[in-house]
Amino acid sequence: MKALVAAEVHLYKCGAMRDSCGLCLKADPDFECGWCEGQNQCTLKQHCPAQDSQWLELSSTKGKCTNPKITDINPVTGPREGGTKVTIRGENLGLEFRDIASHVKVAGVECKPLVEGYIPAEQIVCEMGEAKPSQHAGFVEICVAECKPEFMARSSQLYYFMTLTLSDLKPKRGPVSGGTQVTITGNNLNAGSNVIVTFGRQPCLFYRRSTKHIVCNTTASDEGFEKVKVSVRVDKAKIHQELQYEYVEDPTILRIEPEWSIFSGNTPIAVWGTHLDLIQNPQIRAKHGGKEHVNNCEVQNSTEMTCQAPALAVDPNHQSELAERPEEFGFILDNVQSLLILNKTNFTYYPNPIFEVFNPSGILELKPGSPIILKGKNLIPPVAGGNAKLNYTVLVGEKPCAVTVSDVQLLCESPNLIGRHKVMARVGGMEFSPGMVYISPDSPLSLPAIVSIAVAGGLLIIFIVAVLIAYKRKSRESDLTLKRLQMQMDNLESRVALECKEAFAELQTDIHELTSDLDGAGIPFLDYRTYTMRVLFPGIEDHPVLRDLELQTDIHELTSDLDGAGIPFLDYRTYTMRVLFPGIEDHPVLRDLEVPGYRQERVEKGLKLFAQLINNKVFLLSFIRTLESQRSFSMRDRGNVASLIMTVLQSKLEYATDVLKQLLADLIDKNLESKNHPKLLLRRTESVAEKMLTNWFTFLLYKFLKECAGEPLFSLFCAIKQQMEKGPIDSITGEARYSLSEDKLIRQQIDYKTLVLSCVNPDNVNSPEIPVKILNCDTITQVKEKILDAIFKNVPCSHRPKAADMDLEWRQASGARMILQDEDITTKIENDWKRLNTLAHYQVPDGSVVALVSKQVTAYNAVNNSTVSRTSASKYENMIRYTGSPDSLRSRTPMITPDLESGVKMWHLVKNHEHGDQKEGDRGSKMVSEIYLTRLLATKGTLQKFVDDLFETIFSTAHRGSALPLAIKYMFDFLDEQADKHNIHDPHVRHTWKSNCLPLRFWVNMIKNPQFVFDIHKNSITDACLSVVAQTFMDSCSTSEHRLGKDSPSNKLLYAKDIPSYKNWVERYYSDIAKMPAISDQDMNAYLAEQSRMHMNEFNTMSALSEIYSYVGKYSEEILGALDQDDQAGKQKLAYKLEQVITLMSIDS
Repeated sequence: MKALVAAEVHLYKCGAMRDSCGLCLKADPDFECGWCEGQNQCTLKQHCPAQDSQWLELSSTKGKCTNPKITDINPVTGPREGGTKVTIRGENLGLEFRDIASHVKVAGVECKPLVEGYIPAEQIVCEMGEAKPSQHAGFVEICVAECKPEFMARSSQLYYFMTLTLSDLKPKRGPVSGGTQVTITGNNLNAGSNVIVTFGRQPCLFYRRSTKHIVCNTTASDEGFEKVKVSVRVDKAKIHQELQYEYVEDPTILRIEPEWSIFSGNTPIAVWGTHLDLIQNPQIRAKHGGKEHVNNCEVQNSTEMTCQAPALAVDPNHQSELAERPEEFGFILDNVQSLLILNKTNFTYYPNPIFEVFNPSGILELKPGSPIILKGKNLIPPVAGGNAKLNYTVLVGEKPCAVTVSDVQLLCESPNLIGRHKVMARVGGMEFSPGMVYISPDSPLSLPAIVSIAVAGGLLIIFIVAVLIAYKRKSRESDLTLKRLQMQMDNLESRVALECKEAFAELQTDIHELTSDLDGAGIPFLDYRTYTMRVLFPGIEDHPVLRDLELQTDIHELTSDLDGAGIPFLDYRTYTMRVLFPGIEDHPVLRDLEVPGYRQERVEKGLKLFAQLINNKVFLLSFIRTLESQRSFSMRDRGNVASLIMTVLQSKLEYATDVLKQLLADLIDKNLESKNHPKLLLRRTESVAEKMLTNWFTFLLYKFLKECAGEPLFSLFCAIKQQMEKGPIDSITGEARYSLSEDKLIRQQIDYKTLVLSCVNPDNVNSPEIPVKILNCDTITQVKEKILDAIFKNVPCSHRPKAADMDLEWRQASGARMILQDEDITTKIENDWKRLNTLAHYQVPDGSVVALVSKQVTAYNAVNNSTVSRTSASKYENMIRYTGSPDSLRSRTPMITPDLESGVKMWHLVKNHEHGDQKEGDRGSKMVSEIYLTRLLATKGTLQKFVDDLFETIFSTAHRGSALPLAIKYMFDFLDEQADKHNIHDPHVRHTWKSNCLPLRFWVNMIKNPQFVFDIHKNSITDACLSVVAQTFMDSCSTSEHRLGKDSPSNKLLYAKDIPSYKNWVERYYSDIAKMPAISDQDMNAYLAEQSRMHMNEFNTMSALSEIYSYVGKYSEEILGALDQDDQAGKQKLAYKLEQVITLMSIDS
């Protein structure tokens, strides 16, 4: 019985699953199956009738199946280069590999069968050879053992040779760690059997493909960050197309916020990092208790993405009441391994919120408008800092409600619903329904309540009617009074309306009208020498540093040369004596003393030795400190010494910068030791260092002025000048219709018309006349200046003729010519007021022809062909004269000085406000002068673009391709270093230091005085407007808040809305400079050396040294005493060297 159990019994049936000859003969020989051709089935020999059938079996000599058949080929396309492994499936495909080893052709090309792919009778796998260019498609043909018709087969499918092409790939860059899924596009990319993609030397792992796409995943690059060539091979075909892929730096995670979630996850997390946009499907992961949860992220840009927190794997039935930290927390960013686990994060999970059901019945009944309260616990996570909030959504039915959250309950303002609704609370990845809410409708009002409301409403209506009747009676009585007042107001109202309408029209002024005038005008920059001299020594036209050192032996020779020259310059000796020995008129050295010819050689030798001392840092610092400690060393002296030193050191700016830094460091130390407020540092020029700092920026920002900031500054100046000249300007008081300054605003209605005069070109009388826009209320001098501006539009001011040197000639149609003047015998005098002549006075019409001619000798003028005798003309010339130069009329007081003999006062458009003899009529015709302040707004609106352009240029680190001057970055970094050294971390103090250092010390000076930079003429109204712009500039650099009210100055109110944005520009400018890489001393010294080389010979160093030496003469004992007390000076024998200089320079030597 046991042997029977252990026996194995094989049950089989030959015909089962063997429906072809080949499959039949493949059966196990032990089964003795064979193919009965008559019945076309697989069976045992005894079941096949012998008389009408041919029996085939594996062991017989005729064991070959006929009629092979091909049912399928794959693939049906491939490259012409070959190498494609074609799989041929069918029936009766031989029983041994040798049967088909050399009889397979695909589309007429030999295809070599592969042993490893052969399945007897069922499948052949062969490798394609190379096709000729003429071969395009064909059938698969095979022979089994021998090529007789009964052993041959042809496929019903065609096989095609394809040309594969590539066109693009996306994305074109990815992290160096790989994992990026790249899609390569092209044509016929599903041809062939095997695809190999490489990026440089790295394989890109094949994922899938179609006719138009190949998708693969990049692997890590061992070549670092670089662009690599993309290579695609399909079988033996290499597709030629220049595609490149760039491996870039892996993403990093810098910060995540908040660093907490709840166990169920799905709370929003903001993530900051770098290169985040490289990742296609970023995910965030958390692993706890061996289980991992992931959630998706969405990339916002290269530095930000938002994620939904992953859940934490905790048992929901045994949820902890304590916070948990995941074992691993990180990000799945393609194949970047370094971010899978973030070590620096303290990400914490808090217990899920738990809600209670409303009550055992699950239904809560409420009145309309009553809040729904959901009770629970853990509703606010106990995060350190206590500012954690979860985003709760509570739905009543389908409507959301406004939610207020506390730790143990949610207060939901129920929406405007009645009836029964399901309440659903959602937070994170959780949903919970505490039950249903039933909101019962309000009960209608009772009858007594309705009656009471109706009675109250009736009484209210009766009361209102009574009040209206009383009001009507009262208003009739006041109507007559109102009409009388109305009559008086009408006149004023119409005038105010006209003024406001004009002001509104001016506010619409098209900015292009202004800018078009500036096009092509060119900017007349001063040369470097004139620019620096005007800033360093304002008001001194011919400074000694521009002249050769003069040491004449005979003072009489010099004075005789100057006779008749018109400029009574002091000779050099008198000049130096007055500086060295002030107050001593007859000094001994001036008495009968012959200066030998070799004195010049000694002085030059002395000054050269003195130059060596100036170039010694120990001496120069001691020299400056000693001078500053002297009581008699005035503010003016400090500025003069600083300017002279910087002039001498122009050719050695590296050294000058080193000295300046030391002086500034000393100044900061002194400021902090004296317990002054740190913000006061560099506020005023009270030291040599502060003036040297101004001059240092003056030298080093000249190139920036010429190439960048000069253009918007010049445009602003021109815009102000042209806008002022569009309206009347009082040539005596300097007031104008268009102004930014309230003090310089004409507060009256001036009637005027714009005329276009045709001016004869003085350079070429035959050339076309030049049209010039003039106002009929302009004085003759103003007309001459406008004509000169038009004729010499592109000529610098110093090269133009002066208006005072020219006469204006009116050439009338009749052929008569009249000289027009500000004052002549036709000038009107009324009540001791003499009014300057204008074009309206002479009744010059629009389109008149005028010419500028050389000044006449007398005030002779032909009026109506009458003549004035020279005697009366001369008498007239001796009367009060008006110079016509607005520069001489400063904005402080009107130039209305009565003639000493006759008491006559001059006026142009407005009389002095202090005089009450203007006939304004009665009170009703007067207009409140403040109504004209709207003109300030009109002018500001027109000039806004130019002010913005200037400020934007100054406060930009890289404007229109012009880089930030190295000097600014270098000095700002120096101030930051000093602040760090003194533990000053208040950003307002640092901001103020930088503002005092550069904008207030240099830029304000340039804005107020563009004539320091350009060869231009600045009149008083332009000066007043530039002062308002400069004040706005100063306010923009301040950190203090300006509280404005109706009593604030108009110039503060005018730019009140702009200053906050300007302040933002300044803060951004300082911040951008701070973020820029520091300038090495080597680079800075190279830059300073280049600046020195460019302006090597601008100044006469000897003259400047001579000027500085005058202070040595004045304080020689104190300077020598200070040098004697200084150890370093003692080692270098500086006192001895200075004594040598004093000896050489001494007149007695």
